Amino acid sequence: MADAVEAVLEQWRRECPGLDVEPIGVVGRIMRLSRLWDKEIKGLLAEHGLEPGEFDILSTLRRSGEPYELTAGTFLKASLVTTGAITLRVDRMADKGLVTRVPGDTDRRSVRIRLTPQGLDVIDRVLPLHLANEARLLEGLDAGERQHLAGTLATLLEFRGDTASR
Repeated sequence: MADAVEAVLEQWRRECPGLDVEPIGVVGRIMRLSRLWDKEIKGLLAEHGLEPGEFDILSTLRRSGEPYELTAGTFLKASLVTTGAITLRVDRMADKGLVTRVPGDTDRRSVRIRLTPQGLDVIDRVLPLHLANEARLLEGLDAGERQHLAGTLATLLEFRGDTASR
């Protein structure tokens, strides 16, 4: 049985035989998977009272190591969201007791965002469930296929300039 994108490709090949519709085979499948995975990931996080952006902040702080804090500027550089979006997200998370703002030692305008003990507990509890969910989403691929796909996608991201800032 062919996937839904293959049916789209067949229709385009029939209707516009002179067009190269091959990119739809890759881009269309990535976009469909993204929508499907996004729904499933959001569902799992919602079961634990989190939104994806909140989970991203918790996991970013957690992987930064003790004392599990980063400057607001570091978050802005690492994300594709605006200052206002980060501020609103951090405000909601502070209201939930997951993070706290710590004023800078030398510059009062500088603020660090720090995991609270409750935030650390939440990320340490939800992260293994999130990883198991992501592994489940990749069940159709063996380890070699997953590694190959990860490398191919990394190449595309690097080509588009989506690289780690150091």
